[in-house]
Amino acid sequence: MYLSIDIGGTLIKPALMDRSGQIFKKESRPISRKSIDEFDNILFQVIDYYFSTDIRGISVSCPGAVDTNTGTIYNGGAFPFQHNVNLKSKLEHRYGVEVAIENDGRCAALAELWLGSVQGKRDAVVLVLGSGVGGGIILDGKLRHGGNLLSGEMSYIMDGFGEESQKATFFGFTGSAVEMIKRINTLKQEKELLDGKKAFKYINSGDEEANNIFDEFCQSIGTQILNLQYILDPEIIAIGGGISAQQILIERIKLAIEELKRVNPMHVAKPNVICCEFQNDANLYGALYNLLSNVDKLLKKTNEVL
Repeated sequence: MYLSIDIGGTLIKPALMDRSGQIFKKESRPISRKSIDEFDNILFQVIDYYFSTDIRGISVSCPGAVDTNTGTIYNGGAFPFQHNVNLKSKLEHRYGVEVAIENDGRCAALAELWLGSVQGKRDAVVLVLGSGVGGGIILDGKLRHGGNLLSGEMSYIMDGFGEESQKATFFGFTGSAVEMIKRINTLKQEKELLDGKKAFKYINSGDEEANNIFDEFCQSIGTQILNLQYILDPEIIAIGGGISAQQILIERIKLAIEELKRVNPMHVAKPNVICCEFQNDANLYGALYNLLSNVDKLLKKTNEVL
């Protein structure tokens, strides 16, 4: 058994999994964003609970830029106190097993590479639509991290300029599924502003105001998909995140791309846009794949020495 842990902005989700990716048990608990001591206390409680089982390794998906070689987290995302923290070393010293840490967006990409929509592809991009836009870039069959651990950080891509000529708008906002849902629910005076089901009820029913907001959102996604196609020329661009469960999403993104190409006839790119296979459990699978890859590399080096 391996313990895979997905650390999100508000919840921590542990799961017992085997090497094939089968999940035997999983749950979710609130995680603290107040301090590193409270964060560690909850994390240790979770691992202690499962560690009575024969755990051979711990895999972690978390926000922030992660140096997977050292296990150090930078710019901890929702957990700024994790900046410069070596979580891998901390857990290995406490539990005495192999530990692997990876960024949450890249874990989603690894899940698709391992068992999902881009399995067997040499070049692919995975976009995870949530509060911002995360994901990962796969080139030559391998996940890219980049020289500064910024590869795949889609939220920082500039998406035009605002009223002030030097003040840019960013893809992390214009491509935010959470913001799109919030705008629709605010307009419709819904009490639960982050309720995606209510927002898509308006979209699917043909509500004009909701669809205007949704079309604007899809146009932003489509614009960056075309940009990514020209820069990386991937075989597939897979769309993930909870919103990807809505069938209309991929349909409307494709329509937005075709409209952009119609209005701008110089376009020659033909991006292959599909839906990710993994949604809520993607980070658990990707984190485990990251750990198994590290374990296999260590075994190979050991065998070469022997």
